[in-house]
Amino acid sequence: MEHPHIRLALPKDLDAVNDLLQQVLTVHHIGRPDLFNEIGKKYTDEELLAIFANPQTPVFVYEADGKVLGYAFCALKHKGSGSLRELTSLYIDDLCVDQEARGKHVGKALFEYVKFFAKEQGCYNITLHVWECNPVAQAFYESLGMKPQYTSMELICE
Repeated sequence: MEHPHIRLALPKDLDAVNDLLQQVLTVHHIGRPDLFNEIGKKYTDEELLAIFANPQTPVFVYEADGKVLGYAFCALKHKGSGSLRELTSLYIDDLCVDQEARGKHVGKALFEYVKFFAKEQGCYNITLHVWECNPVAQAFYESLGMKPQYTSMELICE
């Protein structure tokens, strides 16, 4: 068995990343069918390739035995103006582990890698958004030491 490793996403990972994006969409559709379609693409293939190539939006993949088992879409965010201090954050736009590999510490390994990368880049913090309809993800992020930064609320107009 090949030793698992984490690396930047490459064009050859396009199909695997698209499959994982669909898994995320399915979880979100089940939790919020009023917002998420059952099937669809968050990004076109061209958009994904541009994201992969942009150093400000690194995508890390966890690979074992030649198979991508998870990813972390990240974005370096530079903030600061007026009352907000200047700082750089690493925003995790999306973190997914293949449904067949869940519970095998792939997500934790990806998060630890992202943490190392953020520190290396001089980031002040790591942020992400998690849907209220996904308590499994919330519990996972809390187990890694993350805490709520702020709450976004909604009222559905009928």
